[in-house]
Amino acid sequence: MTGRKNWMFADTPDGANASALVYSLVETAKANNVDVYYYLKYLLLKTPTSQTSDEELEKLCPWNPECKEALEDLHRQHQKEIFDAM
Repeated sequence: MTGRKNWMFADTPDGANASALVYSLVETAKANNVDVYYYLKYLLLKTPTSQTSDEELEKLCPWNPECKEALEDLHRQHQKEIFDAM
C-alpha cells in the first residue's frame, strides 16, 4: 500500500496535501489498469490549471476512452524512440 508510513515524513500541511494528490493519481491510474508512468507524463504534458473546465478535466481521467487512447499513443511513441535509438 502506497503511503502508509510515508505520511510521517510530510513536513507541512501543504506537503501532505501534495503527497495525497500524487498518491491519489497513482492509485486511480492503477485501479483503471493504466500505466502510471504514461498517465503522469500525460498529465504533465496537459498541465491542467484552475481555469480548466470540468469537461476538460473529465477528458484527463484515466477511465476516459480519449485519455486511454492518448496514453497508448504516448506508449507507442516512446517505443518508437527506443527502437530508433538502437
